[in-house]
Amino acid sequence: MTAPYVPQMALYRQWLKERRGLSFANFEAMRRWSVTDIDGFWQSIWDYFGLRSPTPHSAVLASRKMPGAVWFPGASVNYARQVFRHVEPAHAAGLPALISSGEDGKLAETSWPELKRKAAALALDLKAKGVKPGDRVAAYLPNIPETIIAFLGTASLGAIWSLCAPDMAAPAVVDRFKQIEPKVLIACDAVTYAGRRHDRRPVIEELRQALPTVEHVILHGDTAGSETRLASILAGHRAAIDAFEPEWLPFDHPLWIVYSSGTTGLPKPIVHSHGGVIVVSLPLATLHNDIGCSYHENSFGERFHWYSSTGWIMWNCQVNGLLGGTTCCIFDGSPGGSRDKPDWTTLWRFVSDSKATFFGAGAAFFANCTKAGIDLAAVGDLSQLRTLGSTGSPLSADTQAWFNEHFAALATRNGSAAQADMWWANISGGTDFAGAFIGGNRELPKTPGIMQCRLLGCAVEAFDEQGRAVIDEVGELVCTEPLPSMPLRFWNDPGDARYRSSYFETFPDNFDGSGRGPVWRHGDWLKINPDGSCVIYGRSDATINRHGLRMGTSELYSAIEALPEVLDSLVVDLEYLGRDSYMPLFVVLREGTALDDAMKARINKAVEAGLSRRFLPNDIFVVKEIPRTLSGKKQELPIKKLLLGHAVEKVINKDAMANPGCLDWYLAFAKDYLSKRGGAA
Repeated sequence: MTAPYVPQMALYRQWLKERRGLSFANFEAMRRWSVTDIDGFWQSIWDYFGLRSPTPHSAVLASRKMPGAVWFPGASVNYARQVFRHVEPAHAAGLPALISSGEDGKLAETSWPELKRKAAALALDLKAKGVKPGDRVAAYLPNIPETIIAFLGTASLGAIWSLCAPDMAAPAVVDRFKQIEPKVLIACDAVTYAGRRHDRRPVIEELRQALPTVEHVILHGDTAGSETRLASILAGHRAAIDAFEPEWLPFDHPLWIVYSSGTTGLPKPIVHSHGGVIVVSLPLATLHNDIGCSYHENSFGERFHWYSSTGWIMWNCQVNGLLGGTTCCIFDGSPGGSRDKPDWTTLWRFVSDSKATFFGAGAAFFANCTKAGIDLAAVGDLSQLRTLGSTGSPLSADTQAWFNEHFAALATRNGSAAQADMWWANISGGTDFAGAFIGGNRELPKTPGIMQCRLLGCAVEAFDEQGRAVIDEVGELVCTEPLPSMPLRFWNDPGDARYRSSYFETFPDNFDGSGRGPVWRHGDWLKINPDGSCVIYGRSDATINRHGLRMGTSELYSAIEALPEVLDSLVVDLEYLGRDSYMPLFVVLREGTALDDAMKARINKAVEAGLSRRFLPNDIFVVKEIPRTLSGKKQELPIKKLLLGHAVEKVINKDAMANPGCLDWYLAFAKDYLSKRGGAA
């Protein structure tokens, strides 16, 4: 008889009792311990997951400050080593490392030994090309096994990985990669999306011209030529491959550079560490997402799928499943079919075919499924699926309830108790620290539209404008204590000036007279309920968040205002608490220029060419002026708040405006918009 499943959080709690002599009345008491006894908690994570180092660490948190915290000094780690420690036991259990598919529906498996061998082959090739620890390897690749292999090979050497999705246009990619000066570029020559094959050779040529530091180009694909082929490198069979082992690196050695865009300037190149990502990812995936090791006695043979493009931090989080020995299921292509033939069952069929036990996606995906009225009973066998995950934007209660109802109906057919009461591991975090602040706990109550808890180790609060922690009120999401995965730094950021301004200027040193240092302000609106559950209400800043992918408004303006007919522009993203993202664009046009269909098409083409189709505006409006401060800054956030229903006197100071007379038009627009949407958000 099979023993009943015990949630991973319960196993950890039992371990704390047996090994540390700790017991807690409830989860909230355990969470409070985790953010007050910081050394004790993170040491317990190190020990519980059996992390290894050939040298001991002299402390857990040697410097308790933000930014600049020093974690586990003296310890040596390597992300790839942590992945490869699962090769023998997982392979012996007959479990693959990766299950992959694309729009053709064909499934492929990558075994654990194959994953390690191919990563070693690439690592040795990069080493022969002169790549050393600290060198940057940039990739322009889709969500395929070769991308994960290339990342692990890069990490094995201590080189620094950086990835952009191949649906991004050349200017957006150059804005990212040029800042980090890569030595190697790994790129695909074409990509298939929504049934169409897109040639990426012109983009590769633009990248070559714009990135003079690139000494080697490795191509993935079928284009003939003299370039080094990724496939031939991975097929190497040198004896050295079998003997290769990843380098031991300091805990804070850079792992990857990811990008998060603000409202001004170039995208922020954020550097995360090997050790920080390992230590934070394991409790998120295992304890909060309840994903056990695939070969662990207390597991269902976990298969973890979180749909993502390679331009979203959820690609990194998907790959992090390998750190715990979990089989990762990856899909490359459109989740909703094509424009001519929409199909929101595509991913559900992949979940069925791959036998995924955990399926996560952006909240917008689940909302689109409900609008399409998909038939879950017609997509194949979903009886193994026991968890749904959502992130990227707030998931509405109605969407979650729709799926709960339909899975309950499925459960009556297949007898799945898990599906009769489907559990959602809804998370909210960010590219900025490669993790989550808010998430799930299988043991806590399940309420549609509500996130279950703040994560262990995350000292998260909702602050009012005076910097006071509030309960049952909407405030700024802040983190008052450091986390191991907070950025080491921004690349090429002297004195950490941009890093500090991005997160620590709203609540700086001693802002409340307590004597404490600065507090991390994340840029989300958060309400913490009296029972500890949470609601995320969307971005509190002007950053664009389209289906979970963030982009700075400055990047959009660069693309749009390059058109000679566009004199000025302003864009806001009105994503809020599960409502569809609505992004209006306001433009000032050159005299004599009409906003006809041809002009709208030119603007949209500029956005697509400079960024991606993902960031096309919903509507375009002609205005006489863009509201600006006396110093000339576009007033994006006040206009956004007006359109969310805030009173004008609470969001904008006319005396601080350079052109207050233009505000009347936006007030009238906001009134009309809100009346059509049913009132304030």
